[in-house]
Amino acid sequence: PNSYLKFLLCFQACTGIENIDEAITLLEQNNWDLVAAINGVIPQENGILQSDYGGEAIPGPAFDPTSHPTSAPAPAPASSSAFRPVMPSRQIVERQPRMLDFRVEYRDRNVDVVLEDSCTVGKIKQILENELQIPVSKMLLKGWKTGDVEDSTVLKSLHLPKNNSLYVLTPDLPPPSSSSHAGALQESLNQNFMLIITHREVQREYNLNFSGSSTIQEVKRNVYDLTSIPVRHQLWEGWPASATDDSMCLAESGLSYPCHRLTVGRRCSPAQTREQSEEQSTDVHMVSDSDGDDFEDASEFGVDDGEVFGMASSALRKSPMMPENAENEGDALLQFTAEFSSRYGDCHPVFFIGSLEAAFQEAFYVKARDRKLLAIYLHHDESVLTNVFCSQMLCAESIVSYLSQNFITWAWDLTKDANRARFLTMCNRHFGSVVAQTIRTQKTDQFPLFLIIMGKRSSNEVLNVIQGNTTVDELMMRLMAAMEIFTAQQQEDIKDEDEREARENVKREQDEAYRLSLEADRAKREAHEREMAEQFRLEQIRKEQEEEREAIRLSLEQALPPEPKEENAEPVSKLRIRTPSGEFLERRFLASNKLQIVFDFVASKGFPWDEFKLLSTFPRRDVTQLDPNKSLLEVKLFPQETLFLEAKE
Repeated sequence: PNSYLKFLLCFQACTGIENIDEAITLLEQNNWDLVAAINGVIPQENGILQSDYGGEAIPGPAFDPTSHPTSAPAPAPASSSAFRPVMPSRQIVERQPRMLDFRVEYRDRNVDVVLEDSCTVGKIKQILENELQIPVSKMLLKGWKTGDVEDSTVLKSLHLPKNNSLYVLTPDLPPPSSSSHAGALQESLNQNFMLIITHREVQREYNLNFSGSSTIQEVKRNVYDLTSIPVRHQLWEGWPASATDDSMCLAESGLSYPCHRLTVGRRCSPAQTREQSEEQSTDVHMVSDSDGDDFEDASEFGVDDGEVFGMASSALRKSPMMPENAENEGDALLQFTAEFSSRYGDCHPVFFIGSLEAAFQEAFYVKARDRKLLAIYLHHDESVLTNVFCSQMLCAESIVSYLSQNFITWAWDLTKDANRARFLTMCNRHFGSVVAQTIRTQKTDQFPLFLIIMGKRSSNEVLNVIQGNTTVDELMMRLMAAMEIFTAQQQEDIKDEDEREARENVKREQDEAYRLSLEADRAKREAHEREMAEQFRLEQIRKEQEEEREAIRLSLEQALPPEPKEENAEPVSKLRIRTPSGEFLERRFLASNKLQIVFDFVASKGFPWDEFKLLSTFPRRDVTQLDPNKSLLEVKLFPQETLFLEAKE
């Protein structure tokens, strides 16, 4: 047991983390791998910390994931101790495999792969072949920091960090074709699922909205933020039988739409759960449930009993500033504001009620003219400076007025270890590890702290960290100095925003003019197309009519009897017909031929009798009005006659 206490204290000494619960949490997240945990807090240049054992990482002791989250790992055999010194016989410390996490992206899918560092790159491809149904020969795995690697390359030789991101290219495979199933899946990915999650131990419900593209792992991580139950210790009820993989998205998991009920609890005994929910007056239970003898060698590492078993004075307070393990930041800040007012009076800064992300939105993500600086007040009840700072400086009318005009003020209480760890997580996410490490290394007597944050395009910048050992004048000077920097940046942002809006207005006007021009051109084009279509239609009709007339003419011409000769035995009538153009048509007919044959002859020359009338000269008469069945002799067109054609009206 003493060696495992040394293991924990060695990690604290390397990282500067004083909070025991936070140190255990970080070690748990890295599977009690000391080197990986230290690299996660203080990254090395090549992503791995070298030990004195031939460049191999020193593994942590084995740890049962079903054990209590705040208890130390079960003792391991002495031969596997991570801190066994090098014996004179030069025994080699046995190295446990190091686990590496890979997030592999392929098109619209993400696959999580966990492997030992003794595996090869080809092993990753084999796993992806089963997950993505892509042959290994068609797969290109990209994203290695050292360039392209071979399938036979051992992962350990690449010196990779614990978490890695890769992506798959398949240049020889065509993109997937759309199908009804793919369309239904895409529709599900765009839907929102309401998950009604019941926290079993505290009997509280959370209504969480997730998109269909969110993964089960993301749900569990969000639940960890709300319940402080690490993912590895979460015990779930209600997931569908098809939800077998945490990397599966909600749309594929078989959840009921639009609402689905789930239950989550901690993977431990009910007695341990009740023990965690109570306020503890010491940090002993955060380290181990074993006897106090586990800590008898703590003095060997420069840590006295007061630091390990330090009694939190805030635990004696009847009304803490903020509840421990606050599930809702807004409710926690409501209690903070009420308690602050009861202690220091109603003249105090107006604290923003809501999450830190909401405070960012209020301060930074608005128009440039409406932006403000963000002031984060970090309270600590155990600091001797807290009461003086709050009553004489933070509640001074000049400070309160200046903060209300120029700042969004957000507060958090770091007295409780769980709240401190939660804020450090938020700080690391929003400001980076440097700021988080700065706050982590602050001693209790240096609190309270006042952080001045300015929003920038790419990231948020901490302008100043004001400690509690200051005066009203110095505090005001620092606030004003930060305001000067912010004002200069704000003027640039306003100028850029005005120029951008002017450009967007010009672009909108140009787009509108272009749209109107396109509509006018389209209208002209459509009118021209309609006109051309009408002309084409008329031309087609005319052409059809001409073809029809030509067919009729040819049929009439072929049906005409042959022209008789002049010396014919029968009487012959010779007709001379003048056309409207002045030309003459001459032909001989038998006197016994019907008048209809003359009409057919004229029509065969292109003058149908329904469009033209045939007139005689002396006497003038309309021949087309005569009976066409009478002979030429009967209508007196014998032996010869001159006729002329005239178009009908």
